[in-house]
Amino acid sequence: MNAAIPDLTRKVAVVTGATGGMGQVIAADLVHAGAHVITIARNPARADALRAHIGPQAANRLEVIPGDLSQRAGVIAAAKTIQNRHDQVHILINNAGAHFSEHRVSADGIEMHIALDYLAAYGLITLLDEPLRRGQARVVNVASDTLNDTRQIKLAGKPRPATLELAGIDDLTELNPAAGFAPFEAYARAKLMTVTAGYALARTLAADGVTVNALHPGIVATDIIDDLVPPLLRPMRTLIRRSLLTPAEGAASATRIAADPAMTGVTGRYFNRDTQSSTPPVSHDPTTQQRLLALSLTHFAG
Repeated sequence: MNAAIPDLTRKVAVVTGATGGMGQVIAADLVHAGAHVITIARNPARADALRAHIGPQAANRLEVIPGDLSQRAGVIAAAKTIQNRHDQVHILINNAGAHFSEHRVSADGIEMHIALDYLAAYGLITLLDEPLRRGQARVVNVASDTLNDTRQIKLAGKPRPATLELAGIDDLTELNPAAGFAPFEAYARAKLMTVTAGYALARTLAADGVTVNALHPGIVATDIIDDLVPPLLRPMRTLIRRSLLTPAEGAASATRIAADPAMTGVTGRYFNRDTQSSTPPVSHDPTTQQRLLALSLTHFAG
């Protein structure tokens, strides 16, 4: 267990993306700290592996809800199950995410980076609004600093932040289209959307003591890294992984924001590991924030 996590007995925590990599460590650390941890899993075998990783305590303090968070129906069903079973949620760590090397769309026609890396988090925050408020929850959205620089090889030149142009966009199906699709930029844009919406949701939820922060946990040696390594560097992939943070090191930043008493009341921030950092100006633009929230609300209401 991460020694920095306080006693979380009688606390309810929702952790997405908990069946592998950093999420598995986060879930285990929270269970071992006494929390009742809920995760949503699409693959039963990986859910069983998570139980085995946590050990005997998983029998009483790990709750697995079957579901696919890349689909609107999956997010809605998972949120409804959680709300029916738990009056309060005290921690929500939106860690689910993936990088897709080719253009793919979800069952709802949404490009997969946006569906999984953004809408799953937005959906759980808004659909669990009441239990989050009752639990004065801490919400942690796991992002990526690719939103500040979409260059895969940073040898020269200035950073190239992700873009989010919503003028003229009437539906989220129009974002990250197949024409001109650039996987790394699509991934970064979805993470930028998560941070942008998070800033607005932090203001909305603050009156009830809910905090919403975003986190770049560092470059962690998880499966997603294999997809993010540019083709030129793939022969060196094993060496690159050895130089990266371990999943436990990445998880420590997430659990700190979610549980450290020193983070009480801190909201609407973006952290690069343990350091508060900045995000592109568009993420702070009120018009962009409100347009994104409106499009996202329509998606879940449709």
